[in-house]
Amino acid sequence: MKEPAKSRATFVLLAGIARPLMNILMAKKWEGTEKLPRGGFIAAPNHCTEIDPIVIGHMLYNQKRPPHFLAKAGLFKVPVIGSLLRATRQIPVERSTAGANRSLQAAQEVVDAGGAIIIYPEGTLTRDPALWPMKGHTGAARLAIQTGAPVVPMAHWGAHEVFPRYAKRFHIFPRKTSRILVGEPLDLSRFADRPLDRSTLNEATDLIMDAITKLLAELRGEEPPAERWDPAAHNQSKQGRFQARGTDKPGTDKPGTDKPGKAAAKGEGK
Repeated sequence: MKEPAKSRATFVLLAGIARPLMNILMAKKWEGTEKLPRGGFIAAPNHCTEIDPIVIGHMLYNQKRPPHFLAKAGLFKVPVIGSLLRATRQIPVERSTAGANRSLQAAQEVVDAGGAIIIYPEGTLTRDPALWPMKGHTGAARLAIQTGAPVVPMAHWGAHEVFPRYAKRFHIFPRKTSRILVGEPLDLSRFADRPLDRSTLNEATDLIMDAITKLLAELRGEEPPAERWDPAAHNQSKQGRFQARGTDKPGTDKPGTDKPGKAAAKGEGK
């Protein structure tokens, strides 16, 4: 995909700032980058800390694939940040039906032009106490089925040690290693002739989440939970910061705990 001159120039500027900082913060181990398709594709990573987009964007940019994210619409209203997002052709995600359709249409244009679009199927930072991928949303599956573009599952691990979920500061020492594992592209063409209904989208989404979870299990050297975390089953909101329904205090879970807000009480959430 040929980036417009303004977008290319902005990417060069941002990379000139972000790359040295990321290199200082973390050592990197990227595996499977040769599996990235030459044409348009949808990257589907896990999501466990706020700096995930920088981690994944850094990797893709180094592979000469400028990253285009579906980002929260509210970020586009933030001074400076909003201008940078628009300049690099990031895509705002709105919660209304019409807004969601516009977002998917813009993402489809990127993929059709041979670009890389990054969608976090979880929709927000995982609610799973041990940071395993939780139940996914259907946007990535819908876009893949509509465009015929391959979905490339990805997993990364280590960035959460530098900037824990909902943290207020970086943990620089001792130096951590950020690992990324790129999986084989998923072909969802089997769903092309089926009605694009909830059943089809859920089945395709489960395939994507299974692939991401398998990659993360390989990175962590651990077995994932037998059942994927479902925020609704744990009385948790599905969007925004971690927050149990009926409360007004956001919080987080520490890996290995199952009580919402425990980490927040210790000053790790906000």
